[in-house]
Amino acid sequence: MSSPSASPVPPDDDVCSVCHDRFRIPCQANCSHWFCGECIIRVWNHGPAVQPCKCPICRRLINLLVPANVSIDNNDDPQVQHVLGEVQHYNRIFGGAHRSLTQRLEDLPFFIRRMFRELLDPQRTLPLVFRARMILMVALSAIYILSPVDILPESVLGLCGYFDDFLVLLIVFLHLAAVYRSLLLYRHGGH
Repeated sequence: MSSPSASPVPPDDDVCSVCHDRFRIPCQANCSHWFCGECIIRVWNHGPAVQPCKCPICRRLINLLVPANVSIDNNDDPQVQHVLGEVQHYNRIFGGAHRSLTQRLEDLPFFIRRMFRELLDPQRTLPLVFRARMILMVALSAIYILSPVDILPESVLGLCGYFDDFLVLLIVFLHLAAVYRSLLLYRHGGH
């Protein structure tokens, strides 16, 4: 099921937590859990249509569904096209919704892990503008962290002096995750 050129796919020994069967048209939520595309859309349809559904596993709000490439390969199947259309519709409605800082921090590991995995995969191509932006942000933050000039100097404040370095890294990672999230949203129908 998994191939080197595919985006992350659910583990072979895992099943959908909604239908308890093998994944059909697998979709990964922003909380990192996998579901059948049809199952998670059904969960959303059984709740209020004006709100994103909550993950059946961790209860976090799902505001982005990313289908695995294995599902997109079945372009001729009308059922697959219907489910992918529903996923795109869900992403259009909730993908651009306002998220609190807490939600962004909770989503950070998912997007950073996925972004680095895609960066290291020679079969995947991130847009040049995104790559350049990422390299620039990482380089500038590294220069700030490694330079002796700091807002809170470590030599004077000791461990407390690392607080500004931590904040710079956090802001860079939050920004990169937001940009990568919008790229995923664009790719998977949220545009």
